[in-house]
Amino acid sequence: MERIFTAIENRSLVDKVEASLIELLHQRKLKVGDSIPTELELSTALGVSRTVIREALMRLRLMGLIESRKKKGAVITNPDIFGTLAKSMNPYILSNDTLKEIFEIRLVLEIGMADLLFRYLTEDDIKELKQIVKNEPAATRNHMFEASYEIAFHGKLYQISRNETLMKFQKLLLPIFDYVEKSSLFAPVLNPKKFVSHKQLISILEKGTPEEFRNGMRNHLENHFIRLNLATAR
Repeated sequence: MERIFTAIENRSLVDKVEASLIELLHQRKLKVGDSIPTELELSTALGVSRTVIREALMRLRLMGLIESRKKKGAVITNPDIFGTLAKSMNPYILSNDTLKEIFEIRLVLEIGMADLLFRYLTEDDIKELKQIVKNEPAATRNHMFEASYEIAFHGKLYQISRNETLMKFQKLLLPIFDYVEKSSLFAPVLNPKKFVSHKQLISILEKGTPEEFRNGMRNHLENHFIRLNLATAR
């Protein structure tokens, strides 16, 4: 029993030291490639054993915040944010509330990317978008697009943004979108409203403005917002 309580106390202490180390990195404004203090220096500064310091540093390594290098010791690294996040993005272990909020993120991102699209859009991009929707069937039951065309069209929009982080985030979220669409989390829209189609969105990209595209995309996603509201009301 004494060993159990000792283990709990040590974990609690490591948690505190981990938080202190992250705060230290912020305070010193360390950048990628900068060395951090040695285990001995950290142990002395924080008043804890080197064993606790070592365990806390291991956590930072697992987070991708630091790595060990020859002759330099532990240094700051550029963390793989999405690699770490991907490990917990399993739709089967996420709560319905979390799934709903992630789905909301998708809607917000796609409405908000208008300025990036108009900044980087090319004629080749327009041609590719038109090719995607060329054989697209009419809207299916409840005015929802067929999944394969939805993914292809919106995936291309993320590519047009030229924002690598945004593209990685979208790929990370795709399994969540697919799971939510196939689940019973959102009820179908019984009285769907008219919406802006993919072809109309392309027309706005060709002749319109970022503001018009934002409004068009908001209208395009309207039925998804209705489903979210219905889920919230339940």
